[in-house]
Amino acid sequence: MALMRIGELASAAGVSNRTVDFYTNLGLITPASRTTGGFRLYDPATVEQIATVQRLESSGMALDDIAAHLHGAAAADLAGALARLDHDLTALRALAETAGGTAHGLATTLAVRANQLLTAAAELLSTMPPP
Repeated sequence: MALMRIGELASAAGVSNRTVDFYTNLGLITPASRTTGGFRLYDPATVEQIATVQRLESSGMALDDIAAHLHGAAAADLAGALARLDHDLTALRALAETAGGTAHGLATTLAVRANQLLTAAAELLSTMPPP
């Protein structure tokens, strides 16, 4: 598939041109190249990167944190963070099984949320290039 201009990428990803600009400025997505006129061109795989960023954001992660994990020192430790989250999820599930009343509901809610975060992080890892 050919490289896409901002409008084409925004349309394919279901976001506005402004969102593409915003994500680009934060370093969440990167243009593949530019036209001779200076227009940014994006790889079609960027559509999935935008979807991943939106899933992480909807899971409660701040865009600045997402960018830091994608490009900072935290990116190298993402696998370790996932392992810690998985351990915490196991502990939450155990708590949900033994807790009574309100505590059970709270622990179950936290376990579901942690699972959503693990899923989003795993999806993010699958879209990242190797370090």
